[in-house]
Amino acid sequence: AGLEQYCTGELGNVGTYNATGRDGETTYGGYSTHLVVDENYALRIPESIPLDAAAPLLCAGITLYSPLAHWKAGPGKKVAIVGLGGLGHMGVKIAHAMGAEVTVLSQSLRKKDDGLRLGADHYHATSDPATFEALAGTFDLIVNTVSANLDLNAYLGLLATDGTLVQVGAPENPLPVAPFALIPRRRSIAGSMIGGIQETQEMLDFCGEHGLAADIEVISAEQINEAYERVLASDVRYRFVIDTSTI
Repeated sequence: AGLEQYCTGELGNVGTYNATGRDGETTYGGYSTHLVVDENYALRIPESIPLDAAAPLLCAGITLYSPLAHWKAGPGKKVAIVGLGGLGHMGVKIAHAMGAEVTVLSQSLRKKDDGLRLGADHYHATSDPATFEALAGTFDLIVNTVSANLDLNAYLGLLATDGTLVQVGAPENPLPVAPFALIPRRRSIAGSMIGGIQETQEMLDFCGEHGLAADIEVISAEQINEAYERVLASDVRYRFVIDTSTI
């Protein structure tokens, strides 16, 4: 009877983390030993993707796949990914696999070798003002993964006619846009967050077909504080995954 109530939801919704489960025990989300999931909310991981490298796809993978698919990144399209971090590195991989011409726009050239290895065709430093002059009017699609407050007016100037800048990073402060950075060439600015179950499965199948996965570092639970400091120092290539056997 208890299991039936779990499966039917008869006892109401239970929070994923730090809630009281239907067995009276605290819920631990991804660290739980057992989960009961409605089949409509379960995903199939392709056998070609290792489970540890697949885990970040359910965040970074779908967050970048969704706008790239929606704005039809592919052959003949010039796509720029702003930031080469946990989100950005998946954007490079996915846009490249879709057939687009991919450019990384990063504050420095420190990760240039990584960017080219991941599939970027070009890599430019945004700390150099010449970058914005040389690339003016270039891109059909720009996906901004950065959570810092950037000058969006400068990036809008990089869009070609009918180009779109999609914001997926979430800065703390508002992002002001000047009218004449947006009005010329029918430029657009949009937002994208994540995808639903159907699109997430589509993303996983796409990654499985093209041999894509997140670049990860597996760490033990004892390394969490160290990992946090490395995140603050931008010293991550490119996602941390915790070995749950160490918890």
